Amino acid sequence: MLVASILVIVLGLVVLAYGNRLALFAAGVGALLGLAFLRFLPWSLESLLWLIVPVGLAILFALGAGFAKGIVSLITLALGALAGGAIVLGVLDLFGLDWGLTNWILALVGAVIGAALASRFKDWAVIILAAVVGALLCVRGLQMLIPSLDGAVASLIGLVLAGGGIAYHGGWLGKGKKSG
Repeated sequence: MLVASILVIVLGLVVLAYGNRLALFAAGVGALLGLAFLRFLPWSLESLLWLIVPVGLAILFALGAGFAKGIVSLITLALGALAGGAIVLGVLDLFGLDWGLTNWILALVGAVIGAALASRFKDWAVIILAAVVGALLCVRGLQMLIPSLDGAVASLIGLVLAGGGIAYHGGWLGKGKKSG
C-alpha cells in the first residue's frame, strides 16, 4: 500500500507539473479511473490490485494517447469526457460519498461537461482538467497514506494544488507555458 500511495502522489505531481502533455494527462486520467473503480471492488486495501490497476490503466492510457497523436482532437475529447467522469468519482470518493447509481449518473454528467469543455476550449480544458486530475491523485495518495485525511483539509489541499497547476500552466507562475 505504501508503494501504491507514493506512486499515486508522484504521478499526481508529474501531472500537475507536465499535465499539458497529452500522454501524461492520459496517464493521470487512467490512474484516477483505476482508483475510482477499485473503490467498488470488495478486495482489501492491502491487495496488490491497488498497485496493478491504477498503474496498468495509467500505462494503457499514456500509450494510447502516444499512439493516437494524429487524431489529437478526438483523443482530447475522449480524455475530457473520461476526466470529467473520473473527477466526479474522485470528488465523491474524497468525501466518502457512495450513493450507488446516483454516483454513476453524476459521473456521466461530469463526462458530458468534460467533453464539452474539451471540444470548446481545448488548450484550457487540458490545463484545467490536468490540474484537477493531478490534485486529486495527490490527495488520494495522501489519503492512502493517512486514512484520517478527509473532508475540509483534503479539499483545501486539492484546491490549492489544482489552483497552482492552473496558474503554472496558464502562465501566471514561474515558467509555465501560457495556453493559446
